[in-house]
Amino acid sequence: MPGLLLPLIRAVTYTRWLHLLVGAIVPFACAMVYPGLNNVSPRDWLLVAVLPVPLALAAGMVPAVRHAEGLQARLMLFPGPHARVRDDDAPGVSTVFSASWTDRARTGVWLVLRLEAGLIVALVTNTLMTLAMSLAGAAFGEADLAIPLLNVSTEQRAYALLAPVPVLVTVMLAAGAGELMAQAARRLLGPSVKERLAELEQRTEQLLERNEIARELHDTLGHALTLAVVQAGAARAAGDRGFTDRALEAIEETGRNALDDLDRVLLVLRDTGQPAGTRPALDEADRLLESARSSGAHVDLDVTGPLAHLPGPVSREAYRMLQEALTNVLRHAGPVSIGVRIAVETARLRLEVRNPLPGRAPVAVTGGGRGLRGIRERAALLGGEAEAGEHGGFWLLRVDLPLQLI
Repeated sequence: MPGLLLPLIRAVTYTRWLHLLVGAIVPFACAMVYPGLNNVSPRDWLLVAVLPVPLALAAGMVPAVRHAEGLQARLMLFPGPHARVRDDDAPGVSTVFSASWTDRARTGVWLVLRLEAGLIVALVTNTLMTLAMSLAGAAFGEADLAIPLLNVSTEQRAYALLAPVPVLVTVMLAAGAGELMAQAARRLLGPSVKERLAELEQRTEQLLERNEIARELHDTLGHALTLAVVQAGAARAAGDRGFTDRALEAIEETGRNALDDLDRVLLVLRDTGQPAGTRPALDEADRLLESARSSGAHVDLDVTGPLAHLPGPVSREAYRMLQEALTNVLRHAGPVSIGVRIAVETARLRLEVRNPLPGRAPVAVTGGGRGLRGIRERAALLGGEAEAGEHGGFWLLRVDLPLQLI
């Protein structure tokens, strides 16, 4: 179908047309009060167009009006479920209340534009529809069917062919006027700078939340799967029934803890409104060390200072960092000797994890290299820093976190 006739089959063309005609209600209501609708002169029509302007500007000062106009514009000026031809572009029209005088002024201008455009479209629609009825009446010898715009005195069947033309012209003009009103709605009812900043902040928070959930899943599931693989490999290599039983118990306990953490994360994702439960803190690090020991690693722990009095965010994030550090050791070096040092100082928490550089460990597991990056991201979010690298024949991870959060 030619593109010129496409508006004829678009439902949004007619919703826009209706939106424009509704805007003419107020000017016509004012006209009925003064100067009346009988024998209206061009000067009277100009007066009809001017009289509602103060009323429209005053209505625009009401914050709720912007909300109502935004909803109407989204529903009637833009393609949606009611349109046969979809528009992938977002409407770009705000539906919040006016929050500033700039929003009120833009709403007032929009209302004036809507009234004036509606009045013009209503007059054009009335004129062209009257012409179509006159042509149809002339075709069947009923020239007085409507207010005659043509000087027709006899029946002329040829006028039947011309009768649809004013209707098509009306629809095309309505489609063009509706498109212009949609563009005006984006400009006058579009989000303000403050709203755009708020939306940007909301998107940023959502991205941060997703990154946090991704880190949680990576740390929890990665730790559990790594321990399971290492313990299973160690049990197979040992060939001892007692060691195998202990390894299976450790795998069971690690899997149960991982399922608990997974349920907590999924509870947050489902947004059920139920409490997500508490995340483990650094004073619960014994279970991490026991899991590593059960896989065959020898873990030495050196703790200085009270872990129970650490700020909650610092303690919880430090637990995840230690978990990821132990996971990395087992993944890349296998069950080796691991030195863990935790020091709680006056204003800082220092965490160190040391292990021999990996050789040809038969049970080492390959990884994606995302663990250290996750540790650095967690430390940076708390205002601290983390570094890892070779140091004196060992692989050393250092984490330095402030206890006073900004």
